[in-house]
Amino acid sequence: MSDAELRPDRAGRSAGEFTDLSRGTNQAGLRLYNERLVLSLIRRNGSLPKADIARLTGLSPQTISTIANGLERDGLLMRQAPQRGRVGQPSVPYALAPDGALAFGLKIGRRSIDLIVMDLLGKVRGKLHRPYPYPDPAQILAFLEEGIAALSNQLTPEQRARVVGIGIASPFELWNWEHQVGAPKEILAAWQTIDIRAEVETLSPWPVYFYNDATAACAAELLLGNPSQHLDFLYIFIGSFIGGGVVLNGSLFPGRSGYAGAIAPLPVLRHDGQGYEQVLRRTSLYVLAEKMREAGLNPEMLWREEGDWKTIGPILEDWLDVLCQSVAVIIMSATAIIDFEAIVIDGGFPSDMRDVVVERVKQELDNFDRQGLTAPAIVAGQFGPDARAMGGACLPLISNFTLDREVLFKDA
Repeated sequence: MSDAELRPDRAGRSAGEFTDLSRGTNQAGLRLYNERLVLSLIRRNGSLPKADIARLTGLSPQTISTIANGLERDGLLMRQAPQRGRVGQPSVPYALAPDGALAFGLKIGRRSIDLIVMDLLGKVRGKLHRPYPYPDPAQILAFLEEGIAALSNQLTPEQRARVVGIGIASPFELWNWEHQVGAPKEILAAWQTIDIRAEVETLSPWPVYFYNDATAACAAELLLGNPSQHLDFLYIFIGSFIGGGVVLNGSLFPGRSGYAGAIAPLPVLRHDGQGYEQVLRRTSLYVLAEKMREAGLNPEMLWREEGDWKTIGPILEDWLDVLCQSVAVIIMSATAIIDFEAIVIDGGFPSDMRDVVVERVKQELDNFDRQGLTAPAIVAGQFGPDARAMGGACLPLISNFTLDREVLFKDA
């Protein structure tokens, strides 16, 4: 499989037709734009009455009424209790209908796989998790087939009819990481020849979307997290490998080849001072796992969803020192190129560990000369180990129900 086959098109969508819930296959472009604008504004604000939507968009009350009524008929919006206490008739806020659309998200990791089904508000309705020693395409496809059936059976017939797609969040070019992945050569060779998206399309009754796993996690933060509504941010995800994503002007920016925010290859000085090495060889979870094995500790807790990482002891502290120093260097380099408003840090670890990383990175940044740079906000991501699977599920929702540029966070 070539790199081009791995990468998404500009919209991150498959070549298949959208379902009937798609908001554009048979509608005029302007109406589609306005509908997605309304949905995006309501998502941002939680709920809005028609008068506020008209004010924010500049569209006439009649146009907004037509759009809102249509989206309500389609099951994407629902009316809430009237707001009283104002002059005139009580206003009726509209909110996204949770069952208006659902999507599946598949995270293919280096040490585990997750399949979720998520609603329009980002609530995970069902989840399956399975750790493994290494990713095997045949086993992953078998897990997916069984998982789709199991999670679909948890939905009502009406909910199943509202599923708009399945998004895959997976590392690119797994075959290039023999030592880090730890899979037999024949398994790595299988990854080089298989078209995983095409294989999933044979199992899925819905359109299939594909993105790099860290980019997909960034999509989840953009659509469902980001409580301060930052328009430009660098997203850093510390998983088996360190990775990231970029948001510019309120839109996910995958880059020309889908690798925007690929933090892992950034060079750092080697410990011995002789040349440089990629930052992933210092900061990724596989490095911590190797150090634990060398010390006679079992690293399997790193891939489980629960676990008290503080029991790891001094090895964890040493790894955190190197990680936070390296992430601070990444932030300095990135903000010198793009004036990011914020840096969002998340990872495949417990939330208390994420908070420790965020605070220690802030402390490391105080050691740098930042003259000439505007300090970005350093904030914690919202979804931790679930970010990549949720990001996969976000891909169909972004493609079907949001706008491409800027308008996701449009103000008056």
